[in-house]
This record gives sequence, structure tokens and C-alpha cells, in this order.
Amino acid sequence: MPKKEFIYDNSNTTQNSKQLAILKQNFPNCFDKDGNFISHKMEKIVGSAGLELSKESYSINWLGKSYARLLANENPRTLLKEDKVHNAKEVNKNSENLLIKGDNLEVLKHLSNAYSESIKMIYIDPPYNTGSDGFVYSDDRKFTKEELSRLAGIELDEAQRILEFTSSKSNSHSAWLTFMYPRLYVARELLREDGVIFISIDDNEVAQLKMLCDEVFGEENFVGQLIWKKRVSPANDSQWYSSDHEYILIYAKNKDEWSPNKTIRTKEHNKYYKNNDNDERGAWNSSAYTCNKSRAERPNLYYGIINPYTKEEVFPSESAVWAYSKETHEEHVKNNLLYWGKDGTSKAPRKKQFLSEAKPIVPRSIWDYSEVGSTQSATLEIKSIFESNPFIYPKPIGVLKKAIYQGTQSNDIILDFFAGSGTTAHAVMALNAQDGGNRKFITVQIPEKTDKKSEAFKAGYKTIFDITKARIEKASKKIQQSLESEALAPNKANFGFKIFETTPIFDGYLDEIEELNTKTTLFNANTLNSEEIDTLLTTWRAYDGMLLTDSLDEIMLGEYTAHYGANTLYFMNEGFNIEALQAFIEKLDNDKEFEPSKLVIFGYNFDSKHQLELKEALKNYTNKKSIELDMVVRY
Repeated sequence: MPKKEFIYDNSNTTQNSKQLAILKQNFPNCFDKDGNFISHKMEKIVGSAGLELSKESYSINWLGKSYARLLANENPRTLLKEDKVHNAKEVNKNSENLLIKGDNLEVLKHLSNAYSESIKMIYIDPPYNTGSDGFVYSDDRKFTKEELSRLAGIELDEAQRILEFTSSKSNSHSAWLTFMYPRLYVARELLREDGVIFISIDDNEVAQLKMLCDEVFGEENFVGQLIWKKRVSPANDSQWYSSDHEYILIYAKNKDEWSPNKTIRTKEHNKYYKNNDNDERGAWNSSAYTCNKSRAERPNLYYGIINPYTKEEVFPSESAVWAYSKETHEEHVKNNLLYWGKDGTSKAPRKKQFLSEAKPIVPRSIWDYSEVGSTQSATLEIKSIFESNPFIYPKPIGVLKKAIYQGTQSNDIILDFFAGSGTTAHAVMALNAQDGGNRKFITVQIPEKTDKKSEAFKAGYKTIFDITKARIEKASKKIQQSLESEALAPNKANFGFKIFETTPIFDGYLDEIEELNTKTTLFNANTLNSEEIDTLLTTWRAYDGMLLTDSLDEIMLGEYTAHYGANTLYFMNEGFNIEALQAFIEKLDNDKEFEPSKLVIFGYNFDSKHQLELKEALKNYTNKKSIELDMVVRY
């Protein structure tokens, strides 16, 4: 029989399925015939490298952690559907930007093959769990406590407690961590080796998030914790302190592979560079000539130097000696690098630093609202786009532009799976317009309903997704108009975006499938219309590693229509016959551009007899290109 794939089958999923699969691939000799991992064999293999297996270690734990791991390992429970009408529009048809509607964990899993290790930067602004931001953990997965106990490897009483809080709309720390863990876990798989993630958060969960990220990304890959000073004026109604700041945690996929882009110098940075002495080397600033080491610590840096104007010998203080050795100081004197003040009577010199030699500025960990915007300016920004305020507490575009500038190069992909009002997409487009870049965005937003009393609902935005989409469209038009007013031709592809959404799997599609034979009654694929077949095809091509912005070509094999892309040929429809098979073999032999290496067959539309006929025909026929064809029957 041909190879079968049940890609939506979660029956064998456990909390460590993916990890075990990696171990089996690399250390098959560490498993017994029943698939059980034998730890002492692993110890023998890697023990000489210093592996120390210990039952005690420093880690974060919470009620639901095993359940969160299980969720991270599950296959998606949805399909991916394309908005063909929107995507066919002129501004969108060639765009590589994406807006995806759906639960972000489901979307991340759909992206995990096609975009594996492809994302340079992730920015997210997740729920802060303030108690008033509406976050609750809600889960529609249906496990019995016995099933959860078996799959997660936990005791029955713990399984029962987990099921209780996952169905109770909890907003505890445990609930928040259970929500965040699988999303960060899958997101990490999407990052390039030189990728980075920026996460906005406030005081409510910053401690928990730091420990969670240490576990997911590795403590050694922690880059920094930024502070965004977000308020212009204090919140005078605060009971204790006005909360004037938020945090942005930064983790690299591999800290050895990523570093932030330095800040380009501006007129503001250079305003202190003058040339009062008409130095032929141009404008200069000056820096202190002492350091914070004492004479006892650095006796070689404690010496006398001559002020050329007063002829006096000057010594540093006992607690702050010169910053340079005597030999280096003599080079400074020789090269006229010392500044003794306007009248030459300063008690210590300063060293000239020339603007021509000035380097880009190392990023700093405090971002002030005067530089990147405040909560107030963010509200004004969104009002300028919508002429109303449909979204509460958006991030200012300046925060995102700065993060994206520091985290990416001009052709990278930026992912935001808590898209909200769409600030990340707006910032990507604005930065591309500013520097001519070709960055791409992928944004994800669940269609959460807006409050019927809100400005958003009254303005016609029934869901947050509607706001996200509208913000991107309106910002895109505004940026393009600005470029055109400056007589610049915008790159249309940078300002369009394609839309996809998650959609439920067809009724009956996941019913248990027994061994196929001609008498087996299966899901009736005849109930699927062409749009649903296309949805399945969209989902599968992402599963097979094709980008969502790539297209499939229609291939006519006689009167049968197949779909081809990335060396994969899809047979989705009924009606494949001997004429179609002959046309396929002829095309394989004679079309130089046609080189499929994998055939994917929608099993519900091919009974076992036709599957075997196709398999045997391929097996017994040697095509002229000597291509090895892998045939997969998929359900």
C-alpha cells in the first residue's frame, strides 16, 4: 500500500513528542523496540562530554506546565483558508506581507513548517494579566482526566486540577503561563539562528515572563530588559505610584549570532561637536581624561603631566587616576589631542574626539517617550488614521520602528502574533518607506469581539481583527500618498498584504479511519465544495513547506486538474483515470520545467484500488529524468 499520512491525528501526541522525535532521529540506539527512551544509554554516549544528569535544578514550575507542553506538541486543529478576493487586488497580489485571522497558537503551528527558521524578528505585546485587561484562560480542548494523565505523564489528581482551571476562565499566574508557554515554544522554532524576540510586558508578569523565557530560549540567550518611559505626565489617581514605564524583554535565538544595529548619528547627537580652535581635522567633542580606578589599583596611571599653557605639573586625584598610560599620553600630546579649557587653565585635560571618527551609538536600555512616543501620542496616532479611537492602549509607532530597526536588516521578516491595532505592520511599512527597505510582516490576530458600547463597535468594527485590517490598509494608503507627494514611487508590494484565516476542520473529517479497502465507508469528500478543497490544499502546502505567499500552478493532465509547486504535485479531486496517468508520465518525460519529487493524494477521493494502480504504475515505469517519486496518500 502507498504511504499514509494522518496529519491531524493527535492520538499519539504527548508533552514531549517533538523532543522524543529529535532524539529518535539522532540517537536511535537509545530506544528499545517499543519506543521507550533508555537514559543510561544516552549517559554512556555523551557522559564523556560532561553531561550531568541531576534530579534537582533551578527552574520555573506551575500548575498546568505539563498541559502547556502537551499543547505545544499537538498538531493544529484547524485548516487554513485564503481570502482570494482580497489577495487578488492589485496592491496585494504580489505582496509577501501576511495578516492571518485566528487563534495565534493554531496559526503558529500552521506556519511551523513553511516558516521554520525563517523569521528574523518577533515582536509581541501579549496580555499583561493586570486583572482589568480582560485576560482569562479559555480552552475548548476536551480531555478526560484519564487521557490528560496519560498524555501529559501526570497523576490523576493533578490532571483534574488542570482541567478545572482550564475550564474556569482563570487569570492566575499559572493560567497566564499555560497560555504563553506553547506560543513561545512554537515561535522559537520559527526564528532564524540569528533571530531575536522582543516582548512588551509590565510589572504584573515581568518576573514570570523572564523565567519562562529563560526556559524556552535559554538563560544564556537573554539580551536585555528595556524600559520604555511611556507617560508624559503622572497618573495622579494612582493609589501608590504612577506607573510611568513598561518593559521590553529581548532574547536571541542564539546570542552569539545576533546583535542589535547601532543607532545612526543624527544632528541631535552631533550638536556638541565644535571646532573652536580651527583644528584641521574638523569638529570635535571632548571626553574625560580620568577613569574610576584608584592610585592603589592602577599605580602606573598615576603620574604628573605638564599643562603647556601654565607650565605647571598636574596630577590626577588619588581616587581617579588618568585613563591612559604615560606612553599613550605622550602620543596624545604629540598629536594635539588634549584640550585644557578655553583659557588653558583647567585642572585636568580632556581628550579630543573628532566627529569624523565618531561611531554609531550603542543602543541604550531606556527608551524615553520624547524619542519613541508615549501612550498619549499613540492614541493621537491611531486617531489620525481612523478619525476616532477604536483601540485602547495601542503602542506608539516609534517604539516598534526603533525595535525593528535594531533587530533586523532591510529584507527580513518580522512576526507579530498579538497584532492588536496593527502597529507592527504599520511600523514595518513606515520604516521601509523611510530607508527603502523590503522588510516583510506577518501579523496574527484572533477575531475577538469588540464591546457593543465601544467606539470601535459603533464605528463598524465588530472584532479586533477588523481594526487590525483597517489600520494596515489606512496606514498603507497614507504612507504611499506621502511618498508620492515627495515624487517617490512606492514599491507597491511593500504596502499590500495577503489575508488567510483558520477555519474549523470539516465535520466528520477527523472520525477514526480504519485500514483502507474498497468496502470501507469513509468521510464523504463529495460533500466538499471547490472552496473547501482549496482550503485543504492551502493547509497542506504550508504543511509541506511552501510559503503562504507562494502560488501553486494548475497542471492539466488530460481532463484532470492537479496543482504543482515546490516540486510537489497535489491530486485533490476525484476523476483521476488512466488517461490522466498517461498524461502525467508524458509530462514528466517531456516537460523540462516539470520535476516533481513528491505526489500528494487526497485519500478520500482515491479509493484503494486507484491508489494501488497509481503506485504500481510509478514503480514499474522509469521516467526519462530518473526522478525518484515519493507518493503520499493523505487524510
